[in-house]
Amino acid sequence: MAEGGGAARRRAPALLEAARARYESLHISDDVFGESGPDSGGNPFYSTSAASRSSSAASSDDEHERLGLARAPGSPAPGAPTAQESEEDEAGAGWSSTLRDRPPPRFEDTGGPTRKMPPSASAMDFFQLFVPDNVLKNMVVQTNLYAKKFQERFGSDGAWVDVTLPEMKAFLGYVISTSTSHCESVLSIWSGGFYSNRSLALVMSQARFEKILKYFHVVAFRSSQTTHGLYKVQPFLDSLQSGFDSAFRPSQTQVLHEPLIDEDPVFIATCTERELRKRKKRKFSLWVRQCSSTGFIIQIYVHLKEGGGPDGLDALKNKPQLHSMVARSLCRNAAGKNYIIFTGPSITSLTLFEEFEKQGIYCCGLLSSRKSDCTGLPPSMLSSPATPPARGQHSIRMKGSMSLICWYNKGHFRFLTNAYSPMQQGVIIKRRSGEIPCPLAVEAFAAHLSYICKYDDKYSKYFISHKPNKTWQQVFWFAVSIAVNNAYILYKMSDAYHVKRYSRAQFGERLVQELLGLEDTSPSL
Repeated sequence: MAEGGGAARRRAPALLEAARARYESLHISDDVFGESGPDSGGNPFYSTSAASRSSSAASSDDEHERLGLARAPGSPAPGAPTAQESEEDEAGAGWSSTLRDRPPPRFEDTGGPTRKMPPSASAMDFFQLFVPDNVLKNMVVQTNLYAKKFQERFGSDGAWVDVTLPEMKAFLGYVISTSTSHCESVLSIWSGGFYSNRSLALVMSQARFEKILKYFHVVAFRSSQTTHGLYKVQPFLDSLQSGFDSAFRPSQTQVLHEPLIDEDPVFIATCTERELRKRKKRKFSLWVRQCSSTGFIIQIYVHLKEGGGPDGLDALKNKPQLHSMVARSLCRNAAGKNYIIFTGPSITSLTLFEEFEKQGIYCCGLLSSRKSDCTGLPPSMLSSPATPPARGQHSIRMKGSMSLICWYNKGHFRFLTNAYSPMQQGVIIKRRSGEIPCPLAVEAFAAHLSYICKYDDKYSKYFISHKPNKTWQQVFWFAVSIAVNNAYILYKMSDAYHVKRYSRAQFGERLVQELLGLEDTSPSL
């Protein structure tokens, strides 16, 4: 036993080096946060654990029942079509077991920052690529307008003085500081307790901060033509999107997903029941299109969970329809660029992928009979055989350039893609199990999605902890959090990183100090 364990330990470094080489061949760079490992074991979409095996089996049973294919071992269901009849039906729909090689989508663009920042560039310089002074000046104007109209309606506020640009920057700095201190109440800075910070507290009084917080607005008033539920923050989101587009060119491979923006579990565990009852659930979902080579978030889409408009859940009860709409919105600027988009089960569908292919967008997505729109897919590929195949075995059907893959790894996993040739083979490298053969599309999906999940783990630690009750303000601060993370990614890819090698936490601290005008101090190294 000891000799076997020693041999496994000796083999592990070789497997990890092989994994690194495979990831490099898929154009995945080193994690700019420095925390993603080479092993793909963290991929949430499939696992080799015993729990996964049982859940996969249950999922397979659900698929049998939903498709009317449930049967006792060794006996076909009454009236079930024979294998020959199924093949004939699939051939009539255009699906065939005859595989054809196809070249990958050509991509000649060079991804990365669009401008070269000087070695002396500060954290503020990177942040203002997305939130420049003209955007901050607009916040000053709108906040003062709202304060004036509010007092005209509800009475004069003798303590209010019009906010200035330096004060607006300090206000943002105070709230952004909660992303590194992980304290939900920004007022703790002045409290004298554990989260207090005397150097920050001296820049602005707590009373002044609370006044600015009371009147803070990006858009003070609704115009007569405005019907969008996020009108108070939409101009900021549009400006932020313009900054993302002009500052960064994404790589060919990208992912559509919902980042981790849920409540901090540590904070929730320490909340009293009364505090939890007072807190409101988020009334929106946040989706992003993210570069899977660097982690840079290319595009943001905010979907309100309430409302009767064409985009509201009242009109879109069908979740696959809703998620297809989200995908179209996120990819509206991606047409004609031969991007490869990785999607989860809620977005993956034959209809959407064929629509995207006509626009020059290629896809690779995980399928689920319960979460995905399976219209047009061959039923025989969506059902699982009574006797499971050997680990790593797969079957494929093709329709034009589209491939439907059913791959077994202690459970059946299905993928739909038009981005990878079904003839090309890949391998999943696991630390304990070694190499598991698979089609290249499966390997690519596992590698890119695992990479993004590691980023999500990192992002969730640095989202702003301040939680206002108003939906537009929640969206605003989540968007600012994404802007800071994107600024750090550009910083890590610039010459400035080689001058002062700030970690993500140190970069956030430095940005706060610069926003508050404390430029002579540096974060602790």
